[in-house]
Amino acid sequence: MDFFLLLLATGLVSGAAYGMIAMGFALIYKATGVVNFAQGELVMLTAYIAFSIAASLNLSFFPLVAVTVPIAMVLGLVLERIFIRPMLGEPIFAIVMVTIGLAVIIRGVTIMIWGPDPFDFPAGLSTNVVFIGDIPFYPAQLYALGALAVLVAAAWFFLHRSRMGIAMRAVAANEKAAMLMGIGVARVHALAWSLSSAIAAVAGILFAANFKLGPDLWFQGLKSFPAVILGGLDSVIGAAIGGLVIGVIENMAQGYLGQGLREIAGFVVIVLVLMIRPYGLFGEREIERV
Repeated sequence: MDFFLLLLATGLVSGAAYGMIAMGFALIYKATGVVNFAQGELVMLTAYIAFSIAASLNLSFFPLVAVTVPIAMVLGLVLERIFIRPMLGEPIFAIVMVTIGLAVIIRGVTIMIWGPDPFDFPAGLSTNVVFIGDIPFYPAQLYALGALAVLVAAAWFFLHRSRMGIAMRAVAANEKAAMLMGIGVARVHALAWSLSSAIAAVAGILFAANFKLGPDLWFQGLKSFPAVILGGLDSVIGAAIGGLVIGVIENMAQGYLGQGLREIAGFVVIVLVLMIRPYGLFGEREIERV
C-alpha cells in the first residue's frame, strides 16, 4: 500500500507539471484553433531566463516568479506579433508549421546562449524533505501541486467571470461572429499567447526546480500532449486534470508493469482516447482537426 501511495504521490507531482504545460496548449488552441507545437520550447526558454535572473539577482522563489512571469508575457506577445499575427487568415496547417519552425528556432537559440550542459536550478526553495502522512515530498514538489491548483482557479475565473475571458470563449465558439460583435480577435490571440507564456514560465521554473534545467526540457511539451488530448484540446481546466491523470498512469505503469513503460504509457492513452472519445473528457464534441 505504501508503494502504491508513493507512486500516486510522485505521479501527481509529475502530472502537475504536465497539467501546467497542457493548460498552455489548450489556452492557445481555445483562442486561435491552432496547436502550438512550440509550447514545450516556451517552457524551456522561460526556465532558462528565470535561471539567468536567479543567478544574477539571487532571488527567492516568489520574487523570481514575480520577475519572470511579466518577462514571459512580453516574450509571448513578441513571438505572436512576429510569427503568428502575419499568418492571420492563412490555412491552419500553415500556422501549425510556423509553430514547428518556431520550436526549432527556440531550441537552437537556447543552446547558443546557455550551452548544451544541464544546470542545477537555484529556485530559492528549501531542499528539506516534508512528510505528509508517510509520504515524503520536497518543497518544490508541493509548490508544483499548489501552482497547478492556483492556475486552475485563475483560469476558471478568467474564462467565466472576466470580460476578456468571455471574449476569448466567444472567439473560440465562432470567430467570424465574434468579429461582427466588435471583439478584437487579434487582441484575443495575443492575450492567449501572453497568458500561455506566463503559465509556461511557472511550469518551467517548477520543473527545473524539481529536476534539472537542460536543453531537453522542451521534450516535456511533447510528453504533456497526452494530457491535452485526454482533457480536451479546447478545455483549459480539462487539460490540467488530464495532466494529473497522465502523471499517475505513467508512474503506475512504471511501478507495476516495468521500466520503460513510463515513456509510452501516455501515448497509449492518446491512441485509446482518440479511438473512443476524440474530443477528450472535457472537450467540445466539434473539434477542427489540423
